[in-house]
Amino acid sequence: MLNINIVKNKWMFFVLPLVIIVAAIVTGIFAGGFALDIDFAGGTEMVIDFGKTVPKADIENLFSETLGFKASAVQQSLANENQYTIKSQNLTKEQIESVWNAYKTKYELKDEQRLAVDSVSPTIGKELTQSAVVACAIAVVLMLLYITVRFEFLSGVSAIVALAHDVLILLSGYMILRMPLNTSFIAAILTIIGYSINDTIVVFDRIRENVKFAKRGETYGDIANKSVMQTITRSINTSVTTLITIVLLYFLGVDAIKDFALALIIGLVAGTYSSIFIAAPLWIAMKKDKKQGK
Repeated sequence: MLNINIVKNKWMFFVLPLVIIVAAIVTGIFAGGFALDIDFAGGTEMVIDFGKTVPKADIENLFSETLGFKASAVQQSLANENQYTIKSQNLTKEQIESVWNAYKTKYELKDEQRLAVDSVSPTIGKELTQSAVVACAIAVVLMLLYITVRFEFLSGVSAIVALAHDVLILLSGYMILRMPLNTSFIAAILTIIGYSINDTIVVFDRIRENVKFAKRGETYGDIANKSVMQTITRSINTSVTTLITIVLLYFLGVDAIKDFALALIIGLVAGTYSSIFIAAPLWIAMKKDKKQGK
């Protein structure tokens, strides 16, 4: 079993996420905030069947050469690898025709291969975000109540702070990597919250058991550190097993799911980190290192 005094060095482990978050804030200041997809910013969405697989970079380059600015995203269809969805800021009719004619000429397309052109309102993204925020708020309250009843209130607070850490790190990843913020981000957040809280509850369950059988003079810090060490192998093995699948999905999957897969990778790493290095040490910081045992 590993023997690292995580609780004693808790402030060092608290600093690392803060460095990442500060780096994201600095990036946001210089980059002008998040890279919003049209789900949130609104814009135009064009679906084209090229009749063959086309490098995404070629589609993006021709778009920017024709209109003078970049497309927000180019996504390959999951159902048909020859179909691509091109997302951009709001385009006029003239701009739509101009970029379509560029694709039509280069790839010898027919008019019926332009499958759809839609104007996307940011209202949809805002409504989905509001629904997700409400769902997360309800989930957080219920988790806090559950953990308080099963363990204690401070355990619940520590678990919720650990979840907030995961969300902030995922947001930081989106900011630093300039990933488009879209509806897949919301799906990733909801997935990571459920995954992370499970690991954290396992740690607190072990703490509760070890408190019952604490030795004379043993402190809460000793118990918490022992509990984390007893569960760390399980947490890492579970996360690595899951990550292998998602990493393969990221490298071998189609473009349409790569952003979601990358978000899950960042979230899983953040969730594993918070379960080991944030939740229990924060519990000790709030509870104070009193002695246990008889």
